[in-house]
Parts: sequence; structure tokens; C-alpha cells
Amino acid sequence: MTPLVRTGFAALALAALSLVGGCSEAEDKTSAPVTQNDATLTLAAALGANKALGTLQSAIEQSELSGVLDGRASYTVLAPKDRAFAALGEDGAALLEDEQRPVLIAILRDHMLPGHLTLEAIGAAIDRRGGPVTMTTLGQTEVQFARSGETLTVTMDGGASARVSGTAIAANNGVLIPIDTVLLPPRG
Repeated sequence: MTPLVRTGFAALALAALSLVGGCSEAEDKTSAPVTQNDATLTLAAALGANKALGTLQSAIEQSELSGVLDGRASYTVLAPKDRAFAALGEDGAALLEDEQRPVLIAILRDHMLPGHLTLEAIGAAIDRRGGPVTMTTLGQTEVQFARSGETLTVTMDGGASARVSGTAIAANNGVLIPIDTVLLPPRG
């Protein structure tokens, strides 16, 4: 990775963190923890250890992005569960074919945010803002986090939406946030 690209990722991470930074202990105590901390694992290892994310792990391996999740940079991965990929039917299976690798990479980049963003920090940012917060993925797509009651949702620019579905896992180089839908760009 060139110094310019590294600097760009660092700037994106700082911008994203400014949206969610400053989560106080008082805010954390008002709701049940939703992020499990396992700082002994990398994102790639945490992904491999989670049985409900096997299809995502296969997709990341197929796209040759595994090294990114084992690296030193910090990312937050919006991690569709196996059921989310199964709901795509034949289209989901086709994404794992070699000739679809560029499409798969683009979709996966739209599921990755720069930085280490826990659900508690995202929730605190929503509270501070008094409503939804918008962040930019590594694929340069905007996603919006919103909360209705206890349900946290993420909506992609263009309308695709998913609910956070389970406990997030904080690894030593980022966070896996399980979601119930694969966020796909609108069909043109």
C-alpha cells in the first residue's frame, strides 16, 4: 500500500471516528453491551471463528481480501450472516464464481468502514446527533445508521437496508457487526 493510499485511509478513519468518538461510561451503562471484545484475534480470525459468517468468510477469501482483515489497519465490517447470502438465491451463489470477482470485491468494500467502530459508539453518535449518522464505506458508498427502539439499522445509499443481527465482535484490528441482509447497490 502506498503512503498516499495509507494517508487516505487514515483520513477516512479519522473522519469516521469523529462521528462516533467520545462515548462516555454513563452512555455505555444505559444499554446492554452489544459488542463482545476479543482483542486477541484479528478480524480474519474472528470471522473464521464465527459459524454464522461462513459464507462471508468464503466471499472474502474468493475476493482475495483476506490479507486486509489480517493486516494492521483497523476496519469495521458489516458482516452479512449466512442466511443473508442464502436469501440471494442463485445470485448469491454466482457472486462466488471467479468471473464475478470484481463485482464481489465492490460489494464487500461497501460492507467495510475505516476504523474501529463499536455498536455502542455508533449508538452514542446517533444519540448525540439526535438522529441517524452517515458514514462512507471503503467503496465510497454512504451508509446511514439509525435506531428505532432497540433495533439498529444500516441503510445504503440507494435504499438497501439491513438490521444489526446479533452481538458484534471487536477484534484487535477492527469490529465485525453482523447484519441480516447483504447490502447490494440498486439495480440499474
